[in-house]
Amino acid sequence: MRTSSAKAKGRRLQDWVRDRLLAYLQTCCDPEDLEDTVTTAIMGESGADVKLVGRARKYFPYSIECKNQEKFSGIYNIIDQARNHSSSPPLAFIKMNRRKPLVILEAEEFFTSYFKHKEEDIDKQEV
Repeated sequence: MRTSSAKAKGRRLQDWVRDRLLAYLQTCCDPEDLEDTVTTAIMGESGADVKLVGRARKYFPYSIECKNQEKFSGIYNIIDQARNHSSSPPLAFIKMNRRKPLVILEAEEFFTSYFKHKEEDIDKQEV
């Protein structure tokens, strides 16, 4: 794959994450408060791939790295296996020697769950 094609794949994933994140953030924030708070990095720029500032950072305090690579097929196989166990959303835990375990969850499932709980937290604070 050409370098420009690989960078375009990465940019598309960054844009998708930014757009989905903004859509979910708008469920708990005024859209005007979110203007210029979620941006994507320029290719080759150091730091997070999707940058959050201000109100967006308050509601979603994560450092986002995006990787769009075919070598992740084994991870997708693990999710497929978890999906075949039941009708519940698939969730996988993976671990390498001398590294902390990681959780793998489909992105839409993560956003839905995270922002559902975030809205519940906001509702409790308003009471």
